[in-house]
Amino acid sequence: MITLIFITIGISLTTFLVPNNKLWANSISQSALLSLFSLVLVSNHWSSSWHNLSTILASDTISAPLVALSCWLAPISLIASKGHLNKTSALNQRTFITMIIIITGALIVTFSSLELLLFYIAFETTLIPTLILIARWGAQMERFQAGLYFMFYTLFGSLPLLVSLIAIFVISMSLSIPNVELLWTTNSHMNSLTVWWALSIIAFLIKMPVYGFHLWLPKAHVEAPVAGSMILAAILLKLGGYGLIRLILLFSTISLNSVSLILVVFCSWGALVTSVICVRQTDLKALIAYSSVGHMSIVAAAIFSETNWGINGALMLMIAHGLVSSALFSLANTVYERSGTRTLAITRGLKFLLPLSTLWWLLMCAANLGLPPSPNLIGEILILSSLISWSVWLFPILGLATVFGAIYSLMIFQLSQQGSPTQNIANISLSSSREHLLATLHIAPLILIIVNPLSALITWLS
Repeated sequence: MITLIFITIGISLTTFLVPNNKLWANSISQSALLSLFSLVLVSNHWSSSWHNLSTILASDTISAPLVALSCWLAPISLIASKGHLNKTSALNQRTFITMIIIITGALIVTFSSLELLLFYIAFETTLIPTLILIARWGAQMERFQAGLYFMFYTLFGSLPLLVSLIAIFVISMSLSIPNVELLWTTNSHMNSLTVWWALSIIAFLIKMPVYGFHLWLPKAHVEAPVAGSMILAAILLKLGGYGLIRLILLFSTISLNSVSLILVVFCSWGALVTSVICVRQTDLKALIAYSSVGHMSIVAAAIFSETNWGINGALMLMIAHGLVSSALFSLANTVYERSGTRTLAITRGLKFLLPLSTLWWLLMCAANLGLPPSPNLIGEILILSSLISWSVWLFPILGLATVFGAIYSLMIFQLSQQGSPTQNIANISLSSSREHLLATLHIAPLILIIVNPLSALITWLS
């Protein structure tokens, strides 16, 4: 784990030392090396115990796949950004690459932290470089408003979490995750712990975000550059899910049935409402962003069900959704770079203009709706099974959410690929090898998970 952190520090330092003509090749190759090291980390986990232990850092079967996902997306986001940043100044490019690497390093520390205070610090560290990405390299003037939304939602949601961590330290005299889990073996502080648990989850509900806490996300996604959208959807949203899983395990010694009942129903209903909202979207990136809200609401409901199947399904869906949503944003960026618009009414008939990209659109839209044998389907089956067994009354809500999820996923492909191209985009350039490499790097892990889910993604089992 410390090796991964040292590699990110090395990449950040060499970014400002290499010549301009070797900047992107050096950064992408070094971040690819980081990805290979992270895959070794995942392959070491065949039990639920902690591995790669140090004083404050370690990994287990919950954090290792998310660390690998973070490292895997670093070179992919750099490859996606090379096209529109290659003509800017050298300092601009170096600063952009450094922001991506800083986010990756902060994510590694967040997912592998053994101390709750270090987890909180690293959790908040991702805020500043992400804000810089949105405000500095965003597409339109609304990027400043999107940055403010992102900043204040995250900051105000994090304050109760900080107070909760202080309360946990007062009760247990430790902020080490293994120590706290061992100390809380009785229900002597049941009432107070329930209150702190309710306060703690606000920051993670906003970060995911679930429906009702999501207003910052569509703005941030629409205005962010392609690398910002990819990292935001693929990894930063998973910080909320990871935090919720950790807290559920941390507070597992107390009864949370009354709070969990409200949250499961709220998140399930939010997934349905968000799926309906997706059907009414006219902006391609906004549609993909709202679909992330719906998926994360389902993930949150599964975690709050406090079942093994729910947590396994949530982890599987987080990994699969991270790869699929990142791929959809990169494909949307290829259209935006050529047409200058994201409006679905204008960007149609792409199968005649970009015929090879149509295959990638089809595969990613099919994976997004959970078509067999995609990993999204595995996660959704586990989640739906756990939620319906938890309460059969959730069946109509979850069933309709799944149906509308299929509708808007098919709608993305139908509206963008079918029909006659407009005059505005009739003469766009063909797809480049860089864009096909991007799509391949997104779908390769999905195929590996399909072939052998056990070795590609070791899920958490108690």
